[in-house]
Amino acid sequence: MSAAESKRLVLLALAANFGIALTKFGAAAISRSSAMLAEAFHSLADTGNQLFLLRGEAAAHHGPSVQHPFGTGKERYFWAFMVAVVLFVGGSVLSIVNGIDKIRNADAHEQVGLWLSLGVLAIAALFELLVAFRPALKQFNRLRAGRSIPKTIREGKDPALLIVLFEDSAAVVGLVIAAIGIVLAHLTEDARWDGLASILIGLLLAGVAWVIAVEMKALLIGESASREQRASIRAATLSIPEVEHIDDLLTMQLSPDQILVNMDVAFDEGLSEEQVQQAIEAVEAAIRDVVPEATRIFIEPVDQ
Repeated sequence: MSAAESKRLVLLALAANFGIALTKFGAAAISRSSAMLAEAFHSLADTGNQLFLLRGEAAAHHGPSVQHPFGTGKERYFWAFMVAVVLFVGGSVLSIVNGIDKIRNADAHEQVGLWLSLGVLAIAALFELLVAFRPALKQFNRLRAGRSIPKTIREGKDPALLIVLFEDSAAVVGLVIAAIGIVLAHLTEDARWDGLASILIGLLLAGVAWVIAVEMKALLIGESASREQRASIRAATLSIPEVEHIDDLLTMQLSPDQILVNMDVAFDEGLSEEQVQQAIEAVEAAIRDVVPEATRIFIEPVDQ
């Protein structure tokens, strides 16, 4: 997915989450629903997360420098990791604490505003599904290209797409949990169901934050290019007639659209220094043809 498409997804999610957060806070204040307040914290955390992603997008465009010879592409992964932190602290912990407090201190016969809460949740679900989730799911399915969902997530390199998809999926599930909790609280005349829903939403956010943190950690510490990309690099290299074999191939994802490639390549015996250099240039060109993301290629000729 291009940087422009990633930014568009983030901006759509930002607009949707900010509007939804304001609506939920207003409804929570009127209805006194803990589940609604948990959803408001969720949307507020998501809004801050989109700002983090935009910050990472802007910082990642700085070119190579003395301090950062490969550029600052990993800024996107750092700020994406911060998303997991904010989602856990700003969404999960607050929701769980608020739910526990509601269960401990609420009057068993306290009523929450049923129709106002359900109306707000319905509007929020509509915005989540149409404005943010639907475009993200469309991009994700295009990225899948027939692969399984877990494999696509493991091999995904674009933090914006993964985070928007995870956040919006959690948002939709959280809305369902909140609605069930509010309805049960109304039917049983026991507001503790509302508090339980808040706790479940917090646990859901904790799970999403954990998955995001694990995926971003792998990219931050130097995850390799995908298996398909590595295979394409090998095939492109071996397609050059002067190449005898590849001794070693190392790759690292510098950003969603930048890959570092380092190879030890054995060339045919008897080639002059100039011919070896020409062969190296041919290998680099062949690699970039099949893997345009390979922006940093280092090839070391080795003796057979």
